[in-house]
Amino acid sequence: MVAPSPGPVYSLLHALPIPSLPRTIEHWIPGQTPLSTTPEVVIAVAVYLAVIFGGQALMRGSKPYRFKPLFMLHNFLLSTGSGLLLALMLEEIVPIIWKHGLFHAICANEAWTPRLETYYIFNYYVCYWELFDTVFLVVKKKPLQFLHVFHHTATAVLCYTQLNGRTSVSWVVITLNLFVHVLMYYYYFMTAAGYKIWWKKYLTTLQITQFVIDLFTVYFASYSYFAWTYARGSLPTLGSCAGTEGAAIFGCALLTSYLFLFIAFYQRTYKKAGQNKVDAAKGAAATVAKKTN
Repeated sequence: MVAPSPGPVYSLLHALPIPSLPRTIEHWIPGQTPLSTTPEVVIAVAVYLAVIFGGQALMRGSKPYRFKPLFMLHNFLLSTGSGLLLALMLEEIVPIIWKHGLFHAICANEAWTPRLETYYIFNYYVCYWELFDTVFLVVKKKPLQFLHVFHHTATAVLCYTQLNGRTSVSWVVITLNLFVHVLMYYYYFMTAAGYKIWWKKYLTTLQITQFVIDLFTVYFASYSYFAWTYARGSLPTLGSCAGTEGAAIFGCALLTSYLFLFIAFYQRTYKKAGQNKVDAAKGAAATVAKKTN
């Protein structure tokens, strides 16, 4: 399969006076591309955990720091950067789907194009940039929830495993995540600027929907691979799917945990808030009733 022609966003970026990417950034070369080995990833995660929990200990006797302009810039760049990366990926993926169909786009080895590999690498590095979300929470003396720390840490590991496993279905998970991040970091940017945004609850609903679509797709891709490899002729399948077995199993397991964790977060946060409002309304009504009696 011939890779799609460069799209308008890609062409525009290459028309700008931007230095060419090093080969080890443009292509995933284990041992040469930065953060492309297991020891490097383990060290990066360990440093992250040491910084945030050590930072919490150091901040106990200090007042919170806001760093509002820096926090706003952080979120603005992540929102716009996610949008740019999403546009680049879509203009690469949509022609593949149009010409060869959705199954080919998520399962064929040829769907792992050189440009998509570059975008996957950039998305992987953005995962490490996003770890600064937690640093801002620490210096603001905000509580660290397990979901936040686990999700940020595990997502970087997930991207690492999928780059090594060359799972062609990766673009589904990544594009949905980028779309959510455009909205999420825009939300944080606007609230930091002092605006009240009413759709935070729906953002969490969107995240849950994202993981449902992710799981449907990655389970289908994994089933296709295992059915074709180990039960061809016994189980219905459209064909095999690109990627290693380890990457497939890890991806399915981690995304499943995300779904359950986000559902639990939604119930804990919004159901409880709704019940508190009901209880407050009942209390106010009882007070009024007593006064009138």
